[in-house]
Amino acid sequence: MNKKLKIIVLIQIIIVTFLLGILLGMQIQKKRTKKANQTNKTDVESVNTDNADNLSNTTESNSNAIDSGDANDSNSQSTDSTSTPSNHVVVERDVDYGAMDVPEPTTDDWLFTDGNKIVDSDGNEVWLTGINWFGYNTGTNTFDGLWNSDLNQSVQEIANHGFNVIRVPFSAELILQWSRGEYPQANFNQATNDYLVGMDSLQIFEYFLGQARANGLKVIIDIHSAETNASGHVVNLWYTEKISTDDYLFALSWMADRYKNDDTIIAYDLKNEPHGKPFEGDGAAIWNDSTDANNWKYIAECAANAVLSSNPNVLVMVEGIEIYPKDIKTNGDFASTNEEDYYFNWWGGNLRGVADYPVNLGDYQNKLVYSPHDYGPTVYAQPWFEGDYNYDSLMEDCWYDNWLYIHEDGIAPLLIGEWGGFMTEPNITWMTYMRQLIGTYKLHHTFWCFNANSGDTGGMVLDDFTTWDEEKYAFVKEVLWNDGDKFIGLDHEIPLGINGISLGEYY
Repeated sequence: MNKKLKIIVLIQIIIVTFLLGILLGMQIQKKRTKKANQTNKTDVESVNTDNADNLSNTTESNSNAIDSGDANDSNSQSTDSTSTPSNHVVVERDVDYGAMDVPEPTTDDWLFTDGNKIVDSDGNEVWLTGINWFGYNTGTNTFDGLWNSDLNQSVQEIANHGFNVIRVPFSAELILQWSRGEYPQANFNQATNDYLVGMDSLQIFEYFLGQARANGLKVIIDIHSAETNASGHVVNLWYTEKISTDDYLFALSWMADRYKNDDTIIAYDLKNEPHGKPFEGDGAAIWNDSTDANNWKYIAECAANAVLSSNPNVLVMVEGIEIYPKDIKTNGDFASTNEEDYYFNWWGGNLRGVADYPVNLGDYQNKLVYSPHDYGPTVYAQPWFEGDYNYDSLMEDCWYDNWLYIHEDGIAPLLIGEWGGFMTEPNITWMTYMRQLIGTYKLHHTFWCFNANSGDTGGMVLDDFTTWDEEKYAFVKEVLWNDGDKFIGLDHEIPLGINGISLGEYY
């Protein structure tokens, strides 16, 4: 019996060893397959995902309208240069979010304007389709959300999802501190972002620039507020008692000079949302031909000069104001305090003044982009949202006269610097029409926003700053630049993430 038992035990050991060998082989093959999928960034399978998006019937129908170039508006035009390719890009996700090898900065990706288009140095048209990520304006002194998320992963995922530019809000105050060698503490999760430990807030930003470059991303610097404050954007003007106009101009000049040999930063949004109401007098932003301290048109020209005298290669973006006189002949000095004498729009969204007093950059006119902001009724119940509004009524009551005419008349390109919101009514109807407008006219845009902590819009990621809101992303994905199979970046050499191509590959 002992001999037979030994034989049985021996047979069982052989069988178990054989099964373990098979299992180990399967695991090795699985790892090899995963690694191959990670490294094969230029051979991602493409399938038609038009019907896979988890959107409402309203969203789907308007998405089809964009693809066909149907603006439902008599003023709209649909040509080869403004059509939006059907978006069939499959979004693969990387599984190893370590730091990318950082290429040396280059100076061959600078952009220019040509009529209402933005082009590269060879005259090829490009489309800036990006996202906002704030924090350098709030007191976090780095990107908000790094208290949970990993910076490397976030940058890679933005690129992998097809956004080709990130608009980064700053305070002028923080930049001034950097210029003096002062580095306010950056607040981030030191366990999740252990590779940032020991870096100051400026070094972290420059680390981000390197990772953006490695992923084929470009960056827009936005002076979001004069002072560092999460509510700093509610201040009307570019100066306060603490930060003067000269301080503000110096901050722009310092940044432009520091990064003049790095085309990762392709543009400067000179000031976020100048605004103010008639009763606020010289505390409100105005737009005319004066040299008044609160004349945004005049200061914007000064700010553009501060940037372009340090780096003549970058684009400068000029936002609008809030009010504009209905009768420029009788109220051109904005003296009236009667609201009935003015057209109102979103903060930064009123560019009617361009028709009367266009920004003049002299020899650098081909660097000018106008950048309005536009939001839906969940942010504020504007008059044009009353009743059963639609695409045509928005065009007539808001978009065309406030800023779309700039594009239609070929004055300059437009970049919608902020648009977005919750994927619920009453916002989704407006957001669908805005997406239709962007797709039809191929307007440049940076979606608001990546951050989960934007109270009146929500973000592209959920509260952990890592999980993507797939419904919102599927919605915005329809107006991200693509060739029908791959997302298209703005770097001539480096592909946009693992699901995109470089500008050089596209052209």
